Amino acid sequence: MIDVFARSQDYQVEIYVADKQRNPFNLKRAKAHVVIPDLNIEQICKFAKRHKHKIDFGIVGPEKPIIQGIRDVVEKETDIPLICPTKEYAIEASKVAQRLLFQKVVPEINPKFKVFNPKDYSTTTAVKKEVNKWLNEIGNEVAVKPDRPAAGKGVGVWGDHFNTREELVEHFMSNIEYGPVIIEEKIEGEESSFQAFCDGKHLVPLPETRDYKRAFDGDMGPNTGGMGCYKDIGDVLPFMTTVDKEREIEIINKIFKELRKRATSTDLRGIPFYDAFIHTSTGPKVLENNSRPGDPEILNLLPILKDDFIDVCYKILEGNLTRVNLEKKATVVTYKVPPNYGGFDNTFPERVKTDEGDKPVDLNQAEKLAEKYGDAIRIYPASMELSEDGNVYALRSRAVSVVGVGNDIQEARQISLEGIKAITGGALWNRTDIASREHIRKSIEHMKKLRLSKR
Repeated sequence: MIDVFARSQDYQVEIYVADKQRNPFNLKRAKAHVVIPDLNIEQICKFAKRHKHKIDFGIVGPEKPIIQGIRDVVEKETDIPLICPTKEYAIEASKVAQRLLFQKVVPEINPKFKVFNPKDYSTTTAVKKEVNKWLNEIGNEVAVKPDRPAAGKGVGVWGDHFNTREELVEHFMSNIEYGPVIIEEKIEGEESSFQAFCDGKHLVPLPETRDYKRAFDGDMGPNTGGMGCYKDIGDVLPFMTTVDKEREIEIINKIFKELRKRATSTDLRGIPFYDAFIHTSTGPKVLENNSRPGDPEILNLLPILKDDFIDVCYKILEGNLTRVNLEKKATVVTYKVPPNYGGFDNTFPERVKTDEGDKPVDLNQAEKLAEKYGDAIRIYPASMELSEDGNVYALRSRAVSVVGVGNDIQEARQISLEGIKAITGGALWNRTDIASREHIRKSIEHMKKLRLSKR
């Protein structure tokens, strides 16, 4: 989001950044920059206090500080308005609360699910008996989801994290000792990401994007935070219909209306609805809701925003945002990531040995592509750090993304991949099939089969 502020033509902008590391992109553009590795909200608040007379508003991207109530703390201590939901309405904090909210308002978007609360069982034998009873009812092809981020094994999916009933139960038991766990049916379909700006009173839906979670080409390997994503020139993805989009908007508006019954007119401002929809033979289901911008999906949208983003932010704060304008362009985001990410170093050890992972990452040639493509290419360092030696090094998560902007998906993809290829050092690697014609064709054909099976 730093880039979209810095591009403002109508405002003289000073940017104050609380960061997890010495990100080179943010350091270059920030008036003041502080490193807070754990994004501790009290430390962020102290930084905001030091500069409160110069800051008009703040915007929050990562989920952790939003869930922990950064808006409540900073607004109380500094009077700086923040653009993100309040702690009470950061509904991604609890997967159980989400499912129960959906069940109340739009039950048809839920998969079959059951909540297991450790308080309800006196022994491990009792809980295992209930788990097996539920699995006998819906089958073994399920997802196991702890209510909150826990010290256990986290979310597990049949075929990825376990392949037998015994492994499934073991995964479940590693989580339930820390709190409630959901077991829900695994859903077949095509996934899309829905996002909407919100001023607390109005929802402004944004175009659909498609995220690629699997680490390797062909949707193989473990799930990651996202290896890339794409957006078509319009509001829907190639495998979707306008009816699909209208249905998504209808669903989110119902949830929004329910939350608004008790929320103030500002509690939900920001992007309170970033939802992973999966389109099935019986209509759209929701895998999860997040109360923040999509990562990486927001990168598909901000580079083609026609409005000055500062004006958008002021309208959010004033409660009068009713629309935003975007260029009719396609965008493709591709990430380059370090060897440890997505299990690459274990799957392809020979690649890691031949590429020197301790070398600094060189972005210069990629950034020079702006001379060729102008605003049609954007280079965004993510999990990277500017070292004291003046070099930039990749850390342990997604290192750098390249956004390509084009008149169609394939043009945008070609620009994104050209930028990715120009980035050298650090033994970084990437998926090569993000938004490929073949992958999109398979999504379209899969969705056709699902729709036909409904008849």
